[in-house]
Amino acid sequence: MTDLNTSARGAATGSGDRSRPRAALPALCLTQIVSWGIVYYAFPVLNPEITHATDWPAGATTAAFSLALVVSALAGIRVGRILDRHGPRAVMTTGAALGTASLLLVAAAPNLPFFFAGWALAGLAMATTFYQPAFAALTRWWAPDHVRALTIVTLAGGLASTVFAPLTAALADHLSWRHTYLVLAAILAVVTIPAHALALRSPWPDAPTGPAHTAEGAAEVGRSRPFLLLAAAFTLSGFAMYAVVVALVPLLLERGYTTSQAAWALGIGGAGQTLGRTMYAALARRTTATARTTILIALGGLTTAAFPAAPGPYALLIAVSVVAGMVRGNLTLLQATAITDRWGATHYGQLSGLLAAPTTTAAALAPFAGAALAAPLGGYAPLFFLLAVVSVASALIAPWTDTAAVRRRLPPL
Repeated sequence: MTDLNTSARGAATGSGDRSRPRAALPALCLTQIVSWGIVYYAFPVLNPEITHATDWPAGATTAAFSLALVVSALAGIRVGRILDRHGPRAVMTTGAALGTASLLLVAAAPNLPFFFAGWALAGLAMATTFYQPAFAALTRWWAPDHVRALTIVTLAGGLASTVFAPLTAALADHLSWRHTYLVLAAILAVVTIPAHALALRSPWPDAPTGPAHTAEGAAEVGRSRPFLLLAAAFTLSGFAMYAVVVALVPLLLERGYTTSQAAWALGIGGAGQTLGRTMYAALARRTTATARTTILIALGGLTTAAFPAAPGPYALLIAVSVVAGMVRGNLTLLQATAITDRWGATHYGQLSGLLAAPTTTAAALAPFAGAALAAPLGGYAPLFFLLAVVSVASALIAPWTDTAAVRRRLPPL
């Protein structure tokens, strides 16, 4: 998987460094919109039609989507090691091809086993095309100005649901869900495969040497108490956040809104993510990593509770979706910078893969768990209140992720 990457080396240190590919940032902005929009956000819109057209249980189709996220979590650890050593070009180009193939398999699936197989393949595509490889590329190429680059690419990525949730709904109004996925697969292939292959050709710089506290190896950091607590906080928060994203459309359908209205409510949250991410740099300047982790996760719980607490009118739900999107947008950047804020960028790919694994696994289980819990809880409104409690619990863990504070309070493992 290295033949697409040049073997030349060079440190990217300044904005004019020639090893920094000029086309990489705009290309990654575009491919994050398209990859997230098609491989992830199309499913919540199409799933009601899938279950209606096929008579497959909603729990089974959601479990297939959850399988993709589990595969993504497990593959992400190995992908992180490859990214640290060889860079993103081969990884992301291959991932774009896998994403196209997975959607073709999903669209053609004659039964649930084939449907599950298609989503398992989609999981490999997620691990190799979503934020993790893009963040690893930008963190290495744009250091020390990587926060600005990460903000820009997540500003674009936040538009994924805004663009593709309504577009998917519009396609589904005129096409079957299978033909809708075929159209989306064609868009994914045309945009992302050449963009990754052509724009990510710059030499991959050597890993930067960090301050004294980053002298620890990746394995040592991964076993440390602050890292494990951070993983726990992000895992609980991620479970709640991703369950909300997938359950929002059913919640609004349960309240009598149309599929189009529900899709727009989901999609407008993407605009909120973009707006929220413009504020992250200012927040980072004014708060410590631990403080903003606690604040943002707690706000995630409050916005989750706001959805069932505000049953209407529709304009109010749109406003709540925008605010919730703002929080999600900041949480994405919070996770993107959590490793460098605490342990530097030396082992960013591997550590981010380790950190993302339990979070992504929780995100994988969240849609299935949400669908399974909604009925015994009495509907999606009680589910949202339960998810708010989960977010609050994760916020209570966050203060203990301060590396210096934990070292002072507790003995090493």
